[in-house]
Amino acid sequence: MSLHKEFQNLENYMNSCIIGQPDLVRKLILALLCNGHLLVEGTPGLAKTKTIKILSGAISANEQRIQFTPDLLPADITGSDVFRPETNQFLFQKGPIFSNLILADEINRAPAKVQSALLEAMGERQVTVGATTYRLPDLFMVMATQNPIEQEGTYTLPEAQLDRFLFYVKISYPDIESERKILKLIRKEERQEPLPEIKKLTEYTIFDARQEVANIYMSPEIEEYLIQLVMATRHPEPYGSDLDKYIGFAVSPRGTIALDIASRAHAWLSGRDYVIPEDVKAIVYDVLRHRILPSFEARSSGITAEKIIEMLLQRVPMV
Repeated sequence: MSLHKEFQNLENYMNSCIIGQPDLVRKLILALLCNGHLLVEGTPGLAKTKTIKILSGAISANEQRIQFTPDLLPADITGSDVFRPETNQFLFQKGPIFSNLILADEINRAPAKVQSALLEAMGERQVTVGATTYRLPDLFMVMATQNPIEQEGTYTLPEAQLDRFLFYVKISYPDIESERKILKLIRKEERQEPLPEIKKLTEYTIFDARQEVANIYMSPEIEEYLIQLVMATRHPEPYGSDLDKYIGFAVSPRGTIALDIASRAHAWLSGRDYVIPEDVKAIVYDVLRHRILPSFEARSSGITAEKIIEMLLQRVPMV
C-alpha cells in the first residue's frame, strides 16, 4: 500500500471516531506531515482532547495532556533537577514535554513565562535546564487549544509567539446530522462495542511520508503566487488603499515557508505528486490568520484577519 493511501486510511479512521470535525482531523494530519504544530480555537465539548488521543493510538505514539492554569510553572512542563539524598546528586526528572504528542489544553490560561517554555520547546525541539540541554523526541507535535468564550484570567498569546504555530484552526459546532451520529457513537462506546480498527503507523512511516511531501512538485507559477500573497501583506498599496490601511502587521518569511510545505502536504494527502491552486486555497486561512495583524482601523470597522485573507485571494492574481 502506498504511503499516501495509508494516511488517507488514517484520516478516514479518525473521521469515523471523531464525528463532525473533518477540518480539524485533516489539519492535524497535515501538521504531522509538515512536522509542525497547531493552535485550535473552539468551545468546550468539540472533541479536541479526544482527537489527539485517537491520533496517538493510531500512530503508535505516546501523548501527554497538560492542563494550563495560572499557577503552572515552567518546570511543570519541562521537568527539573531533583536532589537524590541516597546518591548526593541532582538527577533530571523529565516533564510531560518529553512525549510524541502534546495537548496543551487552554494554553492562554498560563502566564507568559510558562507559554514561553512550551513555545521554546516547539521551536528549538529541545529543553535546557541549568547548563544541560535535552533533546525532545524526533516525532514531536503540539496541539494547543484556546477557549474563545471565557477571557477572564487569560493571557493572550503574543503575535510573535503565535507565529510558531503552523496552523491556527477555528472549529465550530457540528451540524444536525453529525449530532445524530455522535449520539450513536457514544452509545456504542457505552455498550463497549468494538470501534473500527486500523493498522498503526510507525514513526518511520511518518518520516518517510514527510520525505515524499518534501519531493512534491510545485510549479514556478504557484511558487510565485505564494510569494506574492505574502508580499501583498507587506506592500498592499497596489491591491487597494483599503487593504493598505487594514493591515497593521504583515506575514513573516515563516508564513511563506508554512504556505509552501502545507500546500505540498495537502497535495500529497490528496493523492497527487504536484501542487494545484486549490491546495493553496485549502490551507491559506489556517496558515495566515494568526500571522496577519489587523490595524486598529480594521478592528474598529469589524474587518478580521479572515476578511483580509479573502481580499488577498480576490486581488492577488495567479502569475
